[in-house]
Amino acid sequence: MSHLVAPSLLSADFTDLKSAVRMVDESPASWLHIDVMDGVFVPNISFGFPVIKAIRPLTTKAFDVHLMIVRPENYIGAFRDAGADVLSVHIEASPHLHRTVQAIKAAGMKAGVAINPHTPVSALEEVLADIDLVCLMSVNPGFGGQQFIPRTFQKIEDLVELRKKTGSKALIEVDGGVSLGNARQLVHTGADVLVAGNSVFGAPDPAVAITELSA
Repeated sequence: MSHLVAPSLLSADFTDLKSAVRMVDESPASWLHIDVMDGVFVPNISFGFPVIKAIRPLTTKAFDVHLMIVRPENYIGAFRDAGADVLSVHIEASPHLHRTVQAIKAAGMKAGVAINPHTPVSALEEVLADIDLVCLMSVNPGFGGQQFIPRTFQKIEDLVELRKKTGSKALIEVDGGVSLGNARQLVHTGADVLVAGNSVFGAPDPAVAITELSA
């Protein structure tokens, strides 16, 4: 399987989200990555339901919604109704993770689990076979434009091994500091999905950047 690219809307021009979404729609990107932050779990606030609903009709791309919020289990149905196709919750914010994963799948979405840079991939062992995606944070969550944490390469390798051990088919997604400079190595190491924010929307031609990241 070739890797997927998921441009991150957090790095787009907020005064012209329509153009940003339509550009992604016409690009080789497979998903649109949408970060939802509550100002509690992470020190920032971003998109909510009205924005996701408003942009949903603008593209046929899958909405990869990354919840950086406390009590994510309370909002599963609302994010499905807003248009999410993949819904990822943080292991650090989900004390009843298995129940939350089951609820996401019961709601008709793919279930993802995100882990912060300090969380070992071994923490996923009991749930890995039940999920569709692992979102490895390669920066500390909350803000775009941060430096990639090199330790992520080892975590990808560890996760590839744990996936074999558990018989999981979960995709490995890398989120944070992804660029043309490290994309090829990330995919070679085992990443299936590359979330790209500044490297897409900060590029002179975002559509070309997506094409290059997809190669």
